[in-house]
Amino acid sequence: MDKRRGILVVSFGTSYEDTRKKTIGAIEDAVQKAYPHIPVYAAWTSRIIITRLLETTGEKIHNVSEALAQMKKDGISQVFIQTTHMINGIEYGSLKKEAAVWEDSFDKITFGKPLLSTTEDMKELIRIIADEFSKILNCENASKTALVLMGHGTKHHSNTSYAALDYMLKEMGYQNIHIGTVESYPSLAQVIPRLKNTSIKTVHLAPLMIVAGDHASNDMAGSSKDSWASQLTSAGYDVICHLKGLGEYPDIHHLFLMHLAEILK
Repeated sequence: MDKRRGILVVSFGTSYEDTRKKTIGAIEDAVQKAYPHIPVYAAWTSRIIITRLLETTGEKIHNVSEALAQMKKDGISQVFIQTTHMINGIEYGSLKKEAAVWEDSFDKITFGKPLLSTTEDMKELIRIIADEFSKILNCENASKTALVLMGHGTKHHSNTSYAALDYMLKEMGYQNIHIGTVESYPSLAQVIPRLKNTSIKTVHLAPLMIVAGDHASNDMAGSSKDSWASQLTSAGYDVICHLKGLGEYPDIHHLFLMHLAEILK
């Protein structure tokens, strides 16, 4: 065991236990399997979810500072932080700011990139999504079927990643795959007009998020009139929801591992 080096996997977090095991837990396991001789630690950036979990289940999840304190205590001198965040946005910036306080406590603190950091990352994600939904995209009624992906969205300028990804989808020939976000642009309000004046009859909804948690279960697939499923149904479409986070895809694990490998060289 290389006790000088340590890997810290940092996620936003989720209070949904089932998706946590399949996504965040699966990514952490993939990292440990890839680097069996390096100790792997975990932390979440959402203090709200950390607090909620502690209050409801009694489980204590470390935030970034707490995880780094434990690594220091364990004798780690070189820290390699791999985020599972989608984009280089507010959460990733907060992570780096929090870790910067610990710079003098370690010989090295290095950061792996979020999932969508380069054009090649986006192309790879499109390939993964196309493979995952190949039966839908190539079905007998493919011309009447659309796939709408729900991203989180942010006020941070990195939100442009979602629009770029949508543009790239169209450029690569996936005219019936659309991207919207819960909290920014493009929203479902921009997606629905794109579906109009087409032959689309059925819309498949899936989260463009690492976990299929609260947003996927409620904002996307919920029964309220404001959910994406309800709005699309009201707009006249047959709606099918897929509650599977990106973190469940082995190829997504591989993409994160590629980012981690870049800083472990």
